[in-house]
Amino acid sequence: MLMPKKVEWRKQSKGRMRGQAKGGALVAFGEFGLKAMEPGWITSRQIEAARIAISRAMSRSGKMWIRIFPDKPRTKKPAETRMGKGKGAPEDWVAVVKPGRIMFELSGVELEIAKEALRLAGHKLPIKTKFVERLG
Repeated sequence: MLMPKKVEWRKQSKGRMRGQAKGGALVAFGEFGLKAMEPGWITSRQIEAARIAISRAMSRSGKMWIRIFPDKPRTKKPAETRMGKGKGAPEDWVAVVKPGRIMFELSGVELEIAKEALRLAGHKLPIKTKFVERLG
């Protein structure tokens, strides 16, 4: 599972996911990409599930890039706990994804295989996604 080695602060505030992705909105490394169409938090488990789906669909040929990294801690209070007494302990790590962000990239495979691999990966994610090709 992906997670940072070290963070400056153990707990982070929720934040807001308004607007379009500021960077990472173009296919930069590969030929094909999976683009986020709505904002959301993608957990490290979901990234891993999508990665496995892609690598199986490509039958381990070609190259894959993961363009998102879960660097935000998500906290949770234990079940059946009364309100108050501070913020809960960090539970897992999430990547903040805004619309337009390229999450996965592929190269070295045919168009049909890439489309199918990224379609399967999109089903593992909690947001709407779109298949995109490199411009130029």
